[in-house]
Amino acid sequence: MTPGTTGRRAERIAERIKVALMELLLRGVVRDPGAKDVYITAVQVSDDLSHARVYIRLLRDSVSPADQRAAVDALGRASGFLRRELASRLEVKHQPEIRFFWDEGMESASRIEELLAEISREGGSRS
Repeated sequence: MTPGTTGRRAERIAERIKVALMELLLRGVVRDPGAKDVYITAVQVSDDLSHARVYIRLLRDSVSPADQRAAVDALGRASGFLRRELASRLEVKHQPEIRFFWDEGMESASRIEELLAEISREGGSRS
């Protein structure tokens, strides 16, 4: 492989994992109540394709830290099963180890917006 090809392959595999996991979750193959209303926001696969970091969110309006932990834990318990299910879909020699993480992106974006609004208000009051 040429330099740079490995990264693109990892991106393609990540996208295929994301689609396959969403399909499995929508079909309800994970019966753990903690995995209810989970959706996949992103997948990052290492260049050597040995590890996949799967980021998740819940479809609910208000999500407590306990809900976040329950969802991540539920999918963590199902990771072996999900890995086997992915094996037939990915068609790669070695399946990546799957680890699930809560996607903090939304909270970070909201916090940045709050800080920018606060700075804007402070700047307007000084004039």
